Amino acid sequence: MSRSTSPTSFVTRFAPSPTGRLHRGHAYSALAGWTRARETSGRFLLRIEDIDRLRCRPMFAAAIEDDLRWLGLDWEQPVRRQSDHMADYLGALARLEGMGLLYRCFRTRSEILQTLAEAPHEAPDAHRPGRIGAREERQRLEAGEAFAWRLDAAVAISGLGASAPLSFVERGRGPANEYGRIVIDPSSLGDVVLARKGLGVSYHLAVVVDDAAQGVTEVVRGRDLFAATPIQRLLQRLLGLPTPAYRHHRLLLRPDGKRFAKRDSQETLAQLRAEGVDPATLRRELGFA
Repeated sequence: MSRSTSPTSFVTRFAPSPTGRLHRGHAYSALAGWTRARETSGRFLLRIEDIDRLRCRPMFAAAIEDDLRWLGLDWEQPVRRQSDHMADYLGALARLEGMGLLYRCFRTRSEILQTLAEAPHEAPDAHRPGRIGAREERQRLEAGEAFAWRLDAAVAISGLGASAPLSFVERGRGPANEYGRIVIDPSSLGDVVLARKGLGVSYHLAVVVDDAAQGVTEVVRGRDLFAATPIQRLLQRLLGLPTPAYRHHRLLLRPDGKRFAKRDSQETLAQLRAEGVDPATLRRELGFA
């Protein structure tokens, strides 16, 4: 990869989580970003998103690099590993807390899912649990109850003002064929979890900090992450971070119409290698000569 110091140079990244072996879908996404970087004489970065301490494994992180090299890709060094930058994410979290944009939520994920299943259509959005009273919060903290830090989306949006609507640029295609400048509907933003006590920060917060730190100008990723873009765009605005463009690409599907998954051991790049598949043949099958 060529390396330019120009602030306008193209920079993208492939950012898998080491929770299993890479599959054909990962190969497509990595090749899409790598090819875009080559076409623009830009930079291609590899990031290991390993903040999930319960599921991530060092053996899978090493395997990711092996699989990508076999596929014929190269990237800049050093590789950014999220586990090395927790202080950056906690600093961003503290900034949001200092702005009064976070609240402690004591509801579990299962409780919220149950509320969603039972709530009538006209019920308030269960993804916006809201703040509780100071007395109840103090009692729960004294009782040692676990909690998550949630972003108060309504408060955050109200503080932005109406002069510059929240938006992002889509250079690929969203699930409903979205393209170009997309204005975000504030009512669609729920109070997402940004951190959990004892489990660290969330993907949403870490990824915007990483993209800014690495100077990413275009995020190339699958359409399954299109729905994550509005909340990430909001976090960028709140934290004063630069905004990359987004290029969401199609998702590869198995013959049965389902998405590839890491649990499908027969479809991993490791299995293809073991079967003697030539990487050049796989690249052509995926549409990359």
